[in-house]
Amino acid sequence: MMRVTEALEQHHKYCDDTFAAAEEAARQGDWPACTQALKSFHHDLEQHFGVEESLLFPAFEQATGMTAGPTRMMRMEHVQMRALVEEMEECLRARDADGLAGAAETLLVLMQQHNLKEQNILYPMCDQHLHGARDLRERIGAALATETT
Repeated sequence: MMRVTEALEQHHKYCDDTFAAAEEAARQGDWPACTQALKSFHHDLEQHFGVEESLLFPAFEQATGMTAGPTRMMRMEHVQMRALVEEMEECLRARDADGLAGAAETLLVLMQQHNLKEQNILYPMCDQHLHGARDLRERIGAALATETT
């Protein structure tokens, strides 16, 4: 049986790939390709965060009563990552390759750490406490599938 968080784990890889495409286009100085790739990444990231913040986190918090724990930390990190994406977009508009590379490097490190915490700590906790929440799993999968096709 699929875990509640399985689609989110798969979507991490998808977001990583769109981020890598934006980074590579920036490295090559291909501003039009970078603009498109960063736009796609931003959209994918917002979709991912939206699913976590509107579906997974509230369900976990309701099931466990934990509102000041891991989900709060993940939301705070989402805010930090959104700010870094905005910084990248500002640098892109200014054609500031160094600024873009710096923000991208910071974002990459933060995303890697964030994903590890989710995949090794929060997601297993969610799967344990939300085991059998087939409706939630289906809603998460459907919300992500509409964006990755």
